[in-house]
Amino acid sequence: MKVKIDTKEKFHIITIEEPVLSANMTGDLEHTLLSFLAGTPRNLVINLEKVQKIDDAAAATIVSVQQAFYDTDSSLVICSLSPEIETYLDEKELLELMNVTDTESEAWDIVQMEEIERELDE
Repeated sequence: MKVKIDTKEKFHIITIEEPVLSANMTGDLEHTLLSFLAGTPRNLVINLEKVQKIDDAAAATIVSVQQAFYDTDSSLVICSLSPEIETYLDEKELLELMNVTDTESEAWDIVQMEEIERELDE
């Protein structure tokens, strides 16, 4: 699976550079995303602007990985979904389980706000 990684102070941005996220990519997808929990920063923004199609298994993997991030006091935000993928995820009732924004900039804002919330809770 091809990805582009950009590291900022508080988070990594993963841009998936595949047009299709299929079931046979879920193991690689899960491994790649969860590997960021081992380092710092542990927050992740996933940019899906280049993804044109996603299947059930890949979408479910993203939902479970997102939960793993939140279970370890880290953030995972998904951004730049195509209208087709957004509709598909909504029909599968997965969109409401995901932390999704329209733009990468909005995703950055959410990660930073969640970081502040976690610091205040300590």
